Order: sequence, then C-alpha cells, then structure tokens
Amino acid sequence: MTKQPETIAGVEDVDCTGLQALVTGSTSGIGRAAALALGRLGADVVVHGRDREAGATVVDELEAVGAHGRFIRADFADPGSVRELAASVRRETDGLDLLVNNAGGFFRKGRLTALGVEYTFHVNHLSPYLLTAELLDHLADGARVVTTASAAHRGTELDLTSVRTVEGYSATWAYGHSKLANVLFANELAARLDAAGRDVVSNSVHPGAIPGSGFSRFLPGPLPRVLRALDALPVVTSVADGAAELLVPAVSPRTADVSGRYFADQRPTRPSRAAADTAAARRFWDASADLLEVEPPLSDAARTGSGD
Repeated sequence: MTKQPETIAGVEDVDCTGLQALVTGSTSGIGRAAALALGRLGADVVVHGRDREAGATVVDELEAVGAHGRFIRADFADPGSVRELAASVRRETDGLDLLVNNAGGFFRKGRLTALGVEYTFHVNHLSPYLLTAELLDHLADGARVVTTASAAHRGTELDLTSVRTVEGYSATWAYGHSKLANVLFANELAARLDAAGRDVVSNSVHPGAIPGSGFSRFLPGPLPRVLRALDALPVVTSVADGAAELLVPAVSPRTADVSGRYFADQRPTRPSRAAADTAAARRFWDASADLLEVEPPLSDAARTGSGD
C-alpha cells in the first residue's frame, strides 16, 4: 500500500487542528495530495483551481476525513481573478497560517496575457507574487509561505526582456525561467519579512519529477505517454512523494524557523548561483511589481533591512 504524504514527510503526528491553509493548484496532482494530507492532520483547507467540479470533489474528500474544506475558483492568468481569490480568502478565514503557492504549469505554446507578459512567467511567478502581496497582512503570526519551484531553475539566468515577448519561445526555457523566479521570490520574501519583523517564514521547494502529477499533459509529442509509463517504476517520484516535499517546510516542527531556503529531498539545499543572487532578487522584486503595475510590497522593509 502506498504511504500517505504525511507519513513520507515524517509529519503524521503533527496536529494541525485549527490551522487555516490555502493550497493553490489543489484540484489535482501534488497540490490535491498536499491539501488532503493537511486535512487528515486537522487543518481547514481552502482549495483552489479553475475546475469547479474537480474542486468540489476535493472538498468532498476533505470532509470525508473530517476536515473543513472550501473551493475558490481563480484564473492565474488574470490579475483581477487573483485579487478576488485573495479577497475571498480574507472573508472566509480569520487569518492564514499556511499559504502554499503551488499552482502553475508547463505550457507548450507561447502567448501573452492581457498584461502583455509571457503566459508561463505570469501564471507561475507573477500570480503567486500578487496573491502573496494581497494576503501579507492576513498572514497570522507563525505563518508559513511555501512556493513550489523546481530543479528546472538550474541552467537559466534571469532575463526580464524575455517576458514581454514570445518571439523564439521555448516552453522548456520559459518553464525553467519561471522556476528561477519562484526561488528568487521566496528568498526575497523571506528577507523582507525578516526585515519587517514579521513572524512569517518563506521557502521554496523542488517536489521532484512527478509523472502522475498531471504535469505531463503540457509536454509535446510522445513525452506524456512515456512519463505515464514511468509511473510504474519505483525510481520515479510519486505524487505522494511530491506532496511530502511540500509538507516538510509547510508543517514540520523542524522547519518552523527555517526561512529563505530552497528545499529538495526534504532538506534545505543550495539552489543555482543565479537563484542565490541576493542583489538580483531585490531588483527582481521591484521589477515584478512593475510588470503587475502595483507598488512593491514590503518596500519599507527593503529600504531599512536589505539595502543594496
């Protein structure tokens, strides 16, 4: 019998009763598995996705294990929809103890969103950035922010000129670039929260290569069939394994005070050189706000605590 994510993560005895969690991208794959694991541990879980029927199914599954769940639909290519998600979370929770920025994908075709930003970068990075900014003052003391990144960030360099065009679009490069953005975002968020004196931690995670996660549906040619075939091999990371990777920084007692780290194999790991560039992360924070046409969140903390 396959182990549950909470058992794989070694957090099966953690009591999350009363914990309020939002897991984006939780109608399928590792997001769904993590949401259900949190429910089994006692948390109340806000489920997010675009498919209402799939969301209702996850809520039913949460209620079947005695947890309270609710579904909120939002399209991460639309800033207005992201703001509505944040507003709904504010209305329906007293405060947020856990924000798991998991929604994202690998997209074959290059296209621009209404903001004139490349779709992969917008969905995978700008929307988690905006959602977190909208919820910053709703995060409770001791809250944790976990952002799903990927080892795919390695081998890419930050290039903001690329996110305003789809000329010469490469799905693989765009995905890796967005995952580099996730690590930089999580690191800079941690630095600014610390400088602001907030008791909130932020980390990013590589969940592993997971054929059963639904990721393969975005891949070209015969690759989806190949990855589905790999599901049966023990050497391939399962959905449960990937969800466990999220649970370690999300609820493990040993990571409660860890912030600004990139996790892989259930432990803090050194990211790429580009992802560890603190000066680039500070500049990138403001550049992301510019792309969204908003004021940079935690800007006072940056001036007083993490100057250039």
